[in-house]
Amino acid sequence: MTSTNANAFTSAVFPVETMDVPGGIETILRGGRHLFPLLPRAFAGVRRIGVIGWGPQGRAQAGNLRDSLAGTDIRVAVGLRPGSASAADARAHGFSEGDGTLGDWLAVTAESDLVILLIADAALAAHHREIFEALKPGATIGLSHGFLLGHLREIGGEFPAGHGVIAVCPKGMGDSVRRLYQQGEKINGAGINSSFAVHADPDGHAVDRALGWSVALGSPYTFRTTLDSEYRSDIVGERAILLGAVHGIVESLYARFRLAGDAPVTAYERSCENITGPIARTVSRSGLRAVRENLDPAGHDVFDRAYSATYGPARDLVAEIYDEVADGTELRSVILAEQRLGARPMTEIGGSPMWAVGDEVRGRRAGRDLPVDAFTAGVFIATMTAQIDEFAERGHPWSEIVNESVIEAVDSLLPYMHARDVAYMVDNCSRTARLGARRWGPRFQAAYEQIAYPASENAADQALLDAFATHPVHEALAAAAKLRPSVDISVA
Repeated sequence: MTSTNANAFTSAVFPVETMDVPGGIETILRGGRHLFPLLPRAFAGVRRIGVIGWGPQGRAQAGNLRDSLAGTDIRVAVGLRPGSASAADARAHGFSEGDGTLGDWLAVTAESDLVILLIADAALAAHHREIFEALKPGATIGLSHGFLLGHLREIGGEFPAGHGVIAVCPKGMGDSVRRLYQQGEKINGAGINSSFAVHADPDGHAVDRALGWSVALGSPYTFRTTLDSEYRSDIVGERAILLGAVHGIVESLYARFRLAGDAPVTAYERSCENITGPIARTVSRSGLRAVRENLDPAGHDVFDRAYSATYGPARDLVAEIYDEVADGTELRSVILAEQRLGARPMTEIGGSPMWAVGDEVRGRRAGRDLPVDAFTAGVFIATMTAQIDEFAERGHPWSEIVNESVIEAVDSLLPYMHARDVAYMVDNCSRTARLGARRWGPRFQAAYEQIAYPASENAADQALLDAFATHPVHEALAAAAKLRPSVDISVA
């Protein structure tokens, strides 16, 4: 990591500030509802925002933008494909054909000054040309991750000339983006952090437009990245610690604990329940080191051996995923899988034995204070650190590293997994993330079972432990924590 402020930006509308990070500073925008009166200035030249798609992000972003811009002359409309099954739900959330806030996706595109593309990745790959052709002159294209950039590179395509291209990428699932925004009406501006990127800026207003979009989503803080960097970190993270790796961890740990003689409920509590519950809460509130520090001396040894044995195999897999994302292999596998599956429903992964006891475990939570399992903690923290180190080595800014590797996990995804389970999350996320988790989760599981767990019988690697104890990520997380709203997501 360099010591320069590589992600520096200025704003003619919002008061930006700098945040100290390891080796330097980063420019950020601290969000909050007190900034909503500035949104018309940020969206100068924008009178209509079209949100294309009604998946979890589409539903959340359309609702947040509409509510934040209430009382202004900027209207938010949702565009759906003809015959979309989502139309009824969009109407139930207050969008309608009668007032012009719900319509055909190409018609909404043609009428909008900012077109936010939130349809499924495969649909975007198949239909982006139609959308580009429908754009009104000078309209800005908005994205919430860089999949389309990767696809255009694969096919030798480009974004249309004369149009701004910006991205605002919430570091959490759509339900979290909406739920925390609604909680933020009463609790210190709660929300999900976002990155932003400017890929094309023909009129010179792209930065403020992107910042306005992020503020309107309720982001507590916004940091700058590039569309390429965001795409890589987002796709890798989905396949690693955010989804794929965590599925591989809990499946492998459950099997390990069962083989050691634990009853099904106990094995579930020591694996899945531990990661989504006490481990996630500890990291969220107190950081990575606190997970180990809060253990007793005997737990330190167990954690250390699990961490030492897991870090290397996990780092190898994260590096492999990163390489395949960077060279387009992972994107091609997603497109091929979508073409192969077509409209057929994807099989679910929640049928393995461990998920049968999930309801019983969740029913036992009342009045219980489940302790952190030292072995599980070592495996999970080692995997998280492996992703952190891979991102740092590849040159990602610290805000992106801690959000994609830690904050998104413990403040957005793991709380939902705790409310339901990991398998439920895998089976109900976006198809791109789902395909990635199904591909890489078993790879992580095999690496843990075949390499890490046998090696955990050996003494801990003191050099690895020293590197963890003094890791710059602790400083970066502490800086980010100062911007964290004083609220935990409420998951029904």
